[in-house]
Amino acid sequence: MELEQAIRTRRTHKVYAPQPLDRETLDELFELARWAPNHKLTNPWRFRVVGPQALERLKQASDDPIAAAKLDRAPTLVAVSATQSGDPVLDEEDVLAAATAAYVVLLAAHGRGLASYWRTPGVLRTAEGRAALAVADGERVVGLLHLGHPRQEPRVPERAPVADVATYLD
Repeated sequence: MELEQAIRTRRTHKVYAPQPLDRETLDELFELARWAPNHKLTNPWRFRVVGPQALERLKQASDDPIAAAKLDRAPTLVAVSATQSGDPVLDEEDVLAAATAAYVVLLAAHGRGLASYWRTPGVLRTAEGRAALAVADGERVVGLLHLGHPRQEPRVPERAPVADVATYLD
């Protein structure tokens, strides 16, 4: 798949076939994500593949039954976080680098015909949710990636025209 086509056709999927992704595919996605740009080559991204026991802990940590049920949408969940050093500038750069790495995972999955959904559920911002996924105090969670095989084609969303989002300065 051409890069521009991948960017233009990747969609958020909310309906998946039941089979989880195999470890080899996940490792391929994470290998590509390691090539995301990052300041000072800190390699701040961390990927946690959520297994059945961790998923149950995460659902129990949620105080919202509807939000907890959404965790069952995809057969494979990956929590993405960024290591934090305590330096505010470096920490911001590392969060942005980890977010870029997460997007690489989404694009690479799409290039393989897989479906994905990037979420930031509230439970990941709680001590209980972080503990459920063994997220260290020195990390910031940037998202939860839902991955799997698609069961339906999502609609194409409207996008703002370039003129609404780009400014050319003298």
